[in-house]
Amino acid sequence: MVNRRQFLSALGALPAVAATGLGSQPLSARTARGFMNSSGAADDEDFWFEVAQAFTADRSLINLNNGGVSPAPTVVQEAAKRHLDYANSAPPSHALWRVQEPQVEGLRKQMARWLGVDAEELAFTRNSSEGLQICQFGFDLNAGDHVLTTDQDYPRMLQSFRQRELREGIVLDTISLPVPALDPSEIVRRYAAAITDRTRLILVCHVINLTGQILPVREIVALGRSKGIPVIVDGAHSVAHFDFKLTDLDCDYFATSLHKWLFAPHGTGLLYVRRERIGELWPLMAAEHSLREDIRKFEQIGTHPVAQTLAIGQALQFHLGLGPARKEARLRYLRDRWADRLRKNSRVKLLTHLDARFSGGIATVAIDGLDQGELCSWLWNRHKILTCPIGHADVQGLRVSPSVYTTVDEVDRFSEAVEFAMEHGL
Repeated sequence: MVNRRQFLSALGALPAVAATGLGSQPLSARTARGFMNSSGAADDEDFWFEVAQAFTADRSLINLNNGGVSPAPTVVQEAAKRHLDYANSAPPSHALWRVQEPQVEGLRKQMARWLGVDAEELAFTRNSSEGLQICQFGFDLNAGDHVLTTDQDYPRMLQSFRQRELREGIVLDTISLPVPALDPSEIVRRYAAAITDRTRLILVCHVINLTGQILPVREIVALGRSKGIPVIVDGAHSVAHFDFKLTDLDCDYFATSLHKWLFAPHGTGLLYVRRERIGELWPLMAAEHSLREDIRKFEQIGTHPVAQTLAIGQALQFHLGLGPARKEARLRYLRDRWADRLRKNSRVKLLTHLDARFSGGIATVAIDGLDQGELCSWLWNRHKILTCPIGHADVQGLRVSPSVYTTVDEVDRFSEAVEFAMEHGL
């Protein structure tokens, strides 16, 4: 049985213990699970304190907006720097194209194995927006064709369709969803009711960024497929947030950011396109015709740094070492700690249902009598607590998203600050 220090050494949180023979390499997922069965539960503060040491977080402030972009652990930062240093130590044309680019193929296989898909179906991108826009702009649409999504989708994705409206004359249809949405069949019914004989494309969020609401993606994909309509899945907030495989969704198109919940370097993302669909989807930037059926056509963006991409491998090992299910449980535990405390006050309304079927570590809260923008500014200016204000027609509140490096003391300080604001004002 490895001890706690050995386990954390393997994650990169502490100096490696030479006697273990582990060096700085992560433990296998099986060894990690064996150790964590007896320690490291969602409320094991000794364990999670040590995990937090794997990050270089500035403790003079509290970051509760990890749903936007997360810091990377030290081992990931060091990997990115190591790869970048190499790219600048040799002729870049040699280092980038002849050495580092081929290394990406090994990483592609690792990511595919983790997500349960074929390596020839995964392309590395810079973020969710790039992957989703490849899909949004990659389908041939004609004037008068309709695309369907919700009015709670990410603003950039809505704007991408609106640009096609302006340039090409397509029509964007949006539906509204309950907040929170507790009946998956009702969500599917609303999508179905909005489909017309002119609907050519559907976009659906796996997790809505406004509230952390999880949608019934598999059912919506099946709905689209039954009518011959492609469905693009926005997975920006789901990968490495809660434990699932892409095969669970049975989708053809899926894009995510890896710098959120996987803790990969900033500016890293992933696009999945089912193999038989690759040929019919245009890349965002032109690629050789010989790549028409090749997933790599979506990576043809010109000269770009490979260091961030290669460091994704270290982030994946960190994630697997923690244990995806255990990490998910910790995120929900931290969410519940502040949410359960605040909702005891009658002025507090949670816009996110805490049931695991409907949300993960993200939740949005509204405080009667307090403007969410002013409260967000007050929390930052007075307490150096960073949250995300949400100002949507259906969602007015603060989005709160702790991470594995967040301590319970930091969560409690947020709760105390909000309670003070409710009692004394801003």
